[in-house]
Amino acid sequence: MTSSPTSLRRLITIVAFSLAALLVAGLILFLVTRETPDEVTLDDAVAQIDDTDASRDATPAEEDETAVEDGETELAVSGGIDGTWSVDTSVGDFGFEDSTGTFVGFRVDEELSSVGAITAVGRTPEVSGTLVVADGTVTEVTVEADMNALVTDDGRRDSKTRGALETGDFPTASFVLTEPIELPADAGETSFSVDAVGELTVRGVTNPATFALEARLVDDVVVAIGSSQITFADYGVVPPSAPIVVSIADSGLVELQLFFSRNG
Repeated sequence: MTSSPTSLRRLITIVAFSLAALLVAGLILFLVTRETPDEVTLDDAVAQIDDTDASRDATPAEEDETAVEDGETELAVSGGIDGTWSVDTSVGDFGFEDSTGTFVGFRVDEELSSVGAITAVGRTPEVSGTLVVADGTVTEVTVEADMNALVTDDGRRDSKTRGALETGDFPTASFVLTEPIELPADAGETSFSVDAVGELTVRGVTNPATFALEARLVDDVVVAIGSSQITFADYGVVPPSAPIVVSIADSGLVELQLFFSRNG
């Protein structure tokens, strides 16, 4: 008995709907089970410093004529935190789920159909910059990030994000310090928290921004983590859309994890 054209169309429709349901279920399962990176912490960043690697380019410091007392750190001998420092991308490794090296990125809250609330995260390891400290005061900070190197949990999200940021026309995001930062007296010996006030440029638009930073000097490497809340409209950024996306927050966190090595 031959199948009628109507029965054949019905069978094709059932198969098509079944495949579509499987694809949607697979996407939902992926979104629910994926590992969203946690916000960075100073302790985790500091743990990436390897004593041997951190001193690979350093010249052994000459001991002061005054003996170093027990318990005093070697940092006091090396000259403390004063000096000119550059972003060091050789510390740690970079991956979406576990970024142990230098990166700049974002965190944005989303609501997805059949999934619920999630946090979208994107990060770029292509970062350069300079930090200058003189007499216990940070006088200069410049950080630049290549937005074309942004990666997220999914290649499709990468493309949408780069499109929203128009990275073809504006490949670089940057932060420049505009107000000096007076460091605590023991900044060369312990962790400290400061606010970095400056100008953030995203998608070719520059606005005032303040980053809440935590930092520590470890084996002649300055480790810094921090974040700043921004509103996308202030930078002309329209959040990307997709059928599964119910809503995207109109603001998000710019986060960073930086390692600076001393120049010279």
